[in-house]
Amino acid sequence: MEKQKRLGTEDVGKLLIQFSFPAIIGMLINVLYNIVDRIFIGKGVGAIAISGVGLTLPFMTIIMAFGMLAGIGGAALISIRLGEGKHSEAEKILGNTFVLLSLISISVTIVGLTFLDPLLKAFGASDITYTYAKEYITIILAGAILNALGFGLNNAIRSDGSPKTAMITNLIGAITNIILDYVFIMRLNMGIKGAALATVIGQSFNTIWVLRYFILSKKSSLKLRINNLKLDFNIVKSIFAIGMSPFAIQLASSVVNVLANNTLKANGGDYAIGAMSILISIAMIFLMPVFGITQGAQPIIGYNYGALKIDRVKKSLILAISAASTLCILGFISIEFFPKFMVSIFSKDENILKIGSHGLKIFLCMVPIIGFQIVTSNFFQAIGKAKISMLLSLSRQVLILIPLLLILPKFFGLNGVWIAYPISDGLSSLLTLIFLIKEWKIMSKQKVDSEEIDNINVDELAKV
Repeated sequence: MEKQKRLGTEDVGKLLIQFSFPAIIGMLINVLYNIVDRIFIGKGVGAIAISGVGLTLPFMTIIMAFGMLAGIGGAALISIRLGEGKHSEAEKILGNTFVLLSLISISVTIVGLTFLDPLLKAFGASDITYTYAKEYITIILAGAILNALGFGLNNAIRSDGSPKTAMITNLIGAITNIILDYVFIMRLNMGIKGAALATVIGQSFNTIWVLRYFILSKKSSLKLRINNLKLDFNIVKSIFAIGMSPFAIQLASSVVNVLANNTLKANGGDYAIGAMSILISIAMIFLMPVFGITQGAQPIIGYNYGALKIDRVKKSLILAISAASTLCILGFISIEFFPKFMVSIFSKDENILKIGSHGLKIFLCMVPIIGFQIVTSNFFQAIGKAKISMLLSLSRQVLILIPLLLILPKFFGLNGVWIAYPISDGLSSLLTLIFLIKEWKIMSKQKVDSEEIDNINVDELAKV
């Protein structure tokens, strides 16, 4: 319990570093899964194979979406319950999260494999890219449960006050994936199947490590107990209520990916899809640390919000926004000055280089403000206001972006696809600012009210 109590007592800046740094490293390690896969595929298989992998992105985001639905929803709820001092209820939430992740991921595997062929065609696969995409995603779908459990329960490790252990979880899987990518693709010539196998085996190591922590480790204050594996309707409802925001965002992201892939195919062909796959990987290099900061801030904000320590909530948010914005500005400088070099890391193909380096500068020109938008939308999730969090996140990735992707390419062709993303980033950030100003005023009032209650209690004790 002492690990959780320090969330409400230690210096906020120190806590944010302690929790965010391992999360940032963990997120960067997660990026390596995609980046290393694409680098080895580009060098060892070919540029069109990268396009094939790019077509599977909707599947990957759907798997991640369900992992977030139960994993992040459960972790946020655990943080709040620990802040309220309800340890046994937090353990019950952990058990329900495990069961939900297992059931949902198995369902995703069955549905995905059953309808694989028509889905790939709908996602924009051509006769050339179809084979690569099917070989890759068949193996990934078969291992979906490993992805869901490893990723989903790792969020709970952070809520349990062990960010370093959460980082090690990601590190183990990523190192395994990198080594096996080299062995399977470059040495054994297994092609795109080798990349998929390397990913799934890496995820299996993640899952083993996470389960070991909650079952055997003495470091964990939360335990995965058999009597907590029976689903409780009220807990499931609460998990889904909080997890619905990141779930909807990821699910909507898969819809955007499908729309973007088909638009790219119509305006730039298979090479444009490959270029987009690379641009997304580059974007993740800079955005994953931002997600790491939000993950590090989540248990701090959730605990202190549950404990009504509003000043600490505000300070955590300000520091998280500042750190995220700094990282995004550094990313923006790198992108604007070295676009061709960054694309060339993945492929030397002239078609990919030409399309990708041009698109990159436009695609991510609003990066400096994305950090603010991501941190703030996740802040609402951390304090249990899932509907606002979902609205803000969907505004950037769906509500504004989809209409732009439908309209702009008709007037600007391929450039219309690239332009749609920064316009969406700018408008959604403005909307986020409006909601933050409103919430800031509400929290200020909560602080005043809690201080008045404390003063009354002190006066009553003095009378006694």
